Amino acid sequence: MKRLKLSTTHVIMLSFILVILVGTLLLMLPISSADGKATPFIDALFTATTSTCVTGLVVVPTVSAWSTFGHIVILLLIQIGGLGLITVISGIALFAHKKIGLSDRILLQDAFNLSDLSGLFTFVKKVIIGTFAVELAGALLYMPVFVSDFGAKGIWISVFTSVSAFCNAGIDILAEDSLCGYNTNLLVNAVTSTLIILGGLGYIVWWDVIRIAKNIKARGLKAIHSLTLHSKIVLSTTFFLIFGGGLLIFIFEYNNPDTIGSYTLGEKLMVSLFQSVTTRTAGFASVPQESLTNPSAIISVLLMFIGGSPVGTAGGIKTVTVAVLLSTVVSAVTNKDKPSMFGRDISREICFKATAVSFMSFSILFISTLLLSVTSGADLLDVVYETASATATVGLSRNLTPSLNSISKLIVALTMYFGRIGPISLAVAFSFKNKNTNLIKNPTEDIRVG
Repeated sequence: MKRLKLSTTHVIMLSFILVILVGTLLLMLPISSADGKATPFIDALFTATTSTCVTGLVVVPTVSAWSTFGHIVILLLIQIGGLGLITVISGIALFAHKKIGLSDRILLQDAFNLSDLSGLFTFVKKVIIGTFAVELAGALLYMPVFVSDFGAKGIWISVFTSVSAFCNAGIDILAEDSLCGYNTNLLVNAVTSTLIILGGLGYIVWWDVIRIAKNIKARGLKAIHSLTLHSKIVLSTTFFLIFGGGLLIFIFEYNNPDTIGSYTLGEKLMVSLFQSVTTRTAGFASVPQESLTNPSAIISVLLMFIGGSPVGTAGGIKTVTVAVLLSTVVSAVTNKDKPSMFGRDISREICFKATAVSFMSFSILFISTLLLSVTSGADLLDVVYETASATATVGLSRNLTPSLNSISKLIVALTMYFGRIGPISLAVAFSFKNKNTNLIKNPTEDIRVG
């Protein structure tokens, strides 16, 4: 009997399914619910999926529907989902000084979408230590506010919120209206935004920026020029999207009495900027999303679909993907041989990969929008907002999620799953070289496009 061999893609997909199923079973237990009753399967499945896929859409209020045990389960699912089960298991093995074989090394390489195996274990250790260090720092910074408001319970709330923010999950145990009660609190806004951005930048950028910071003493600001092309694209695109999105939301919401219309100028700027940051797949709401003007909602959908950056905790098609697509368009319009950014050419394989990831994500978005429109009968903008949030694993909703029927919940749960593992699986598939390259090439013939 032949032994079943699973590809890296299959292992990654199955690892998410395994965590979701275990989480579902735990959340169905009476001990997980606040009222001590067993939670219906579909609600437990939805919650386990949104936690593992670090999305944040919820069918029941997290703060009131689950017990402390349930909250612990959700937090563990968020942490595992943010890092990835493969990373967690490998990290435990590494810290326990267990030997890891070549197949596991390749699996880790593909899970992080890295180009080679060199320094892989050092990278994984740095990822785990860095993650916990940032989450701990975030929790400590939250505590002055949350301990003051909730007493000793504020310590647990600080830890939960910090992990959820860094993992870009957007699930909180503060209130049923998320962070709306703290939308003008400078400390909460600053800490949450920083955690979201750090999680969304990606670990590769972390180490690159730290390397540059160490060299600034010796070389001055010239050291910045030695940033890798990847880091330059991530940092510049992230900066543009956050501040560009914040400016547009500020303009569109300026006189909206249901969002920021009654706030001071400084508060308006802070809330608008936070909305732009949280749409980068974080999912915390500081204003009711259903109260946004249509232009702001459309901008939010676009920001959600783009998401964060590669090799981080965020979802979406990623900033680098969008930058590559735009560069490809510019090169085509200007008749350049190859797209380029920051004085470097972009390979054809990277352009193909960016196109494929974008098409896959858009296909998931389109199909889920169509199905949810049929099953829910909700307003189209609300449906698109919901499916964009699920596809990009964001978690923002125009108050549609709690009213979904069982079929609609299943559709959104599947969207979150495919939105999380789809781009990852495609990235892994592209990391393999075609071993059966034909020596005989097909003839090329011109066709008309556009």
